[in-house]
Amino acid sequence: MRRLNAGLLVIAFVLSLFAGRLVQLQGIDSEKYAEAAMDQRLQPIDLPAVRGNITDADGNLLALTQAARGIFVDPTRVEPEKKTEIAARLSSVLGLDVGAVLKALDKKGTEYVPLIHQVPPERAELVLSLGYRGVGTVPESRRSYPADAVAANVIGFVNQDGDGGEGLEYAYNKLLKGVSGWQRVEISPDGQHIPMGEGQVKEPVPGKGLRLTLVQDIQWRAEEEVAAAVKKHKAESGTVLVMTPDGKVLAMASYPSYDPNEYSKANASQLSNRAVGEAFEPGSTGKVITAAALLEEGLVTPETPFDVPDHIWKYKTKFKDSHSHKLWKGLTFGGILAKSSNVGTIMAAENLTDEKMYAYLTAFGFGSRTGVGLPGETAGLFHPPEEWSGTDRYPISYGQTISVNALQMASVYATIANGGVRVTPTLVAGTLDGEGNFTPAEQPSSRRVISEDTAHQLIRMLEGATTQEGTAPQAHIAEYRVAGKTGTADRYVESKKRYDGYTASFVGMAPADDPQLIVQVVLQDPKRGYYGGEVAAPVFKEVMEFALKSRKVAPTGTAAPSLKMFAD
Repeated sequence: MRRLNAGLLVIAFVLSLFAGRLVQLQGIDSEKYAEAAMDQRLQPIDLPAVRGNITDADGNLLALTQAARGIFVDPTRVEPEKKTEIAARLSSVLGLDVGAVLKALDKKGTEYVPLIHQVPPERAELVLSLGYRGVGTVPESRRSYPADAVAANVIGFVNQDGDGGEGLEYAYNKLLKGVSGWQRVEISPDGQHIPMGEGQVKEPVPGKGLRLTLVQDIQWRAEEEVAAAVKKHKAESGTVLVMTPDGKVLAMASYPSYDPNEYSKANASQLSNRAVGEAFEPGSTGKVITAAALLEEGLVTPETPFDVPDHIWKYKTKFKDSHSHKLWKGLTFGGILAKSSNVGTIMAAENLTDEKMYAYLTAFGFGSRTGVGLPGETAGLFHPPEEWSGTDRYPISYGQTISVNALQMASVYATIANGGVRVTPTLVAGTLDGEGNFTPAEQPSSRRVISEDTAHQLIRMLEGATTQEGTAPQAHIAEYRVAGKTGTADRYVESKKRYDGYTASFVGMAPADDPQLIVQVVLQDPKRGYYGGEVAAPVFKEVMEFALKSRKVAPTGTAAPSLKMFAD
């Protein structure tokens, strides 16, 4: 009986321990252990914000965000004997490296290892249909470019991490991306998200969208024409810009280019936006600034005559025109610009001081970035007068030994077309919120560079370049008056540390009596012809004619005044 009582006492003691433990687990510490159990089932997941759309000026989508899925694995739930099979199947379906998938499946100390992001929903469904334990998906989004390569060098792309990699996607990444949230989701034993399970969430804040000044059909045509010209003339690259006089960029085309939907296939040359990132010597298109300075300072008039030989000596250095010619006796200043005479420009600019020349060049935007807000923009190369050598002022007067980007040069002609007022070039018209409400961008800065009278005189003189007596009759457009200037410059190649090949360009405006559009064409190192009037002017004509009709600009209602080329 004593043994039985002792046994019952021991049993009672043990049961009391069990009871006490149960009281502790289910009563005193119940919340603590419930939280621990939940922590084992809950997994943290980032919730990226929906990235804002990018549209052209008319609302056509150029970049948008679409539904996608992220694929992950839970190594603790993957069946060990199937790891090799799973790695092989997932790598095949998702285009991943087998070794990388195996490494993810073998990772210790975690129940959530992301394999790949931004997978199309149908591909994610295929992964789930394989039926492997420990392989799951989470909601995500991916960037899509419905117009494919159109404006790719301007817009850029979004990388695998959800950040902008180039162009506006990079420059406006914070605004477009929004603010990411997070979620702790309950994961089932087979690795799937339990839709009605316990969870915690911080909702993401969607990004804002951008409405651009670009016009999709004009952008497309500019890209088509520059690509064709580069191939036709065996050039290294090319750019085309279309602007309004008040600085709105309607098209910014670069070639070679790429498809941002498959940006990983592109090289650095294709990804770059040459319209702002490539510096070159403008050549004779830069003569318009010297002309503006001379007219504004009252040193010449369009009818001022000069006796212009085909070469001239300055400080034992020979400067010459692009073609040999007899003495042009009594060639007017307007004729000098129309015939693009280097020698004539040097002679006309003799009374313009270095300081004045520098002041007008900087006022037109040389030596500083345009303010358009694109990444990778170069300010070009332009030194102050105290750093000029004895002969630098002469090639500078006709657009050599200095460098600019294409947008800088196009902006010079936009300033003239705008009556002498320079407006900072703009690409972004404003922003769009999640409801589609539009907020206009701040008005760009502006400043007067030359008088309206000087601008009008320059336009009349530039009309002479598109006549049969000028350097670019191929820029002529039926029913529209055209004013413009050719450029053919020696091309400096940084990698070779020497001049090699040419830069051919043409920039002009139409209708010349009331300018509505400016188009600039630049071809780098063309090998089948290289004069601006020969290879760039025809591209200008095609793009300008299309843009005028697309914008429904009425044909010119007046006849072009005759330019007096020679004095009586």
